[in-house]
Amino acid sequence: MTRLTCYVTLELLPPLLAGTLLFTAILSFGYFFISSQWLQGVPVALVGQWIAYQVPDTLVKVLPMAVVLMTVVAFGRMSTERELVAVQSGGISLGRVARPAGVVALLVTALSVWLSLWVAPRLNVETRGLYWDVLTGAGLSQLSGKTVDLGDGVTLFMRGYDATTRELQGVRLERWESGNTRLGTLTFADRATFENRVLTLRGYRVFRVDFGAAARLPGAAQNPLTLPGTVAQAFPAIRSGGTLRVDTGLSRTETLATYADAVGADAQGWPELMASLTKPGVKAAERDAARVTLNRKLALPFANLVLALAALPFALRYGRTLGVALGLALLLAVAYYLLFFLGLTLAPLLPGQPEAGVWLANVVFAALGLTLLRRA
Repeated sequence: MTRLTCYVTLELLPPLLAGTLLFTAILSFGYFFISSQWLQGVPVALVGQWIAYQVPDTLVKVLPMAVVLMTVVAFGRMSTERELVAVQSGGISLGRVARPAGVVALLVTALSVWLSLWVAPRLNVETRGLYWDVLTGAGLSQLSGKTVDLGDGVTLFMRGYDATTRELQGVRLERWESGNTRLGTLTFADRATFENRVLTLRGYRVFRVDFGAAARLPGAAQNPLTLPGTVAQAFPAIRSGGTLRVDTGLSRTETLATYADAVGADAQGWPELMASLTKPGVKAAERDAARVTLNRKLALPFANLVLALAALPFALRYGRTLGVALGLALLLAVAYYLLFFLGLTLAPLLPGQPEAGVWLANVVFAALGLTLLRRA
């Protein structure tokens, strides 16, 4: 039995590795092709580093397709050459023969979970920082004219950005008291630099404003004796100076990852999601979004197990040649991803149970695989 396990495993590994390399290369080329017009004159080593940073996230997406290809090619060949018939005539069940495929798919699932929740989120952030700050040199220019949330209650607006000096121009920071939207601190600066998690403001002016008290100014103006006190209440603190350092909740690279692109980077990993799910005071909408994201990052890796099960009956019936096997693998993978994205679309529409939509594709394909295996 050990010899049989080794034999089947050796049949599985080549198509798994070949499929992983093929699909990863296709997606990586797609990333490069889309961005190539902004990468002219960039050293090849930096482009290679940028592509390498995207590999973990790419692997999470392509490993299910590679597992389908592995199953269809390996078991299709063994079925075509009657090896499975010979093994079963010796009293060994199909389930026992297919056990190595389950073990390999389980190992791939564990790898994919690790990449999805711990490796890919961090490298997705580094990818955006490398792209905007190094490869294109655009830096934070994409944020000009936008108001962005830097975390810790701080929002940033800048009028412009000088890519040569890496300086923000015409900066405005806002910080509002928790639970009081009328009491806040407004900081204006002629220019600023943003490195790591620190904003260094130059030529700054800080205004502490109570808009509740400011609303009483017109009435106080009618009584000159009360006007100074009312003004002091409306502007409890005003100061200015040369340089001011402000700590932010998001780092420079995290800000680029979140706001520079039309679609923000998938930067939430296990620590961030657990914080959103367990930290007191988190809004219900944010908590539900974290539930959907966490389940999405688990459901796609577990597709490796589900698709190995679903692909097996198709391999036994149709996996006769490499061309047919490749076409069948792509067809199954595309069908899964379409259903998976449909489930993600339905998830917000399921009050209290968004997980049901996220796991829809896995449940359907697992049931399909079990049903077809019984018939086979």
